[in-house]
Amino acid sequence: MYLLVTYDISTETPEGSRRLRHVCQACKDFGQRVQYSVFEFDLDEAQLEILKHRLLELIEPNEDSIRIYRLRGKREEIVESYGVDKYVDFDGPLFF
Repeated sequence: MYLLVTYDISTETPEGSRRLRHVCQACKDFGQRVQYSVFEFDLDEAQLEILKHRLLELIEPNEDSIRIYRLRGKREEIVESYGVDKYVDFDGPLFF
């Protein structure tokens, strides 16, 4: 399933800055960053549960927020992107 995850982590304290780095790394482990606090994912239900569990262990619920949007359809059918788009289709051929 195709997902969009956004987060807002309070960085008013050193602990908040640490949480921000860890949340970002957890998202990078499963998906692609498309903006500073926005990631795109193509995951199955088991992978999504692992990601959610990991994120919920990292955040402070009274200070931070995470939103997970389940998108219907394939990325190329539902996403319009203008300007810089660094998305990499890992299912297609990769040329470097």
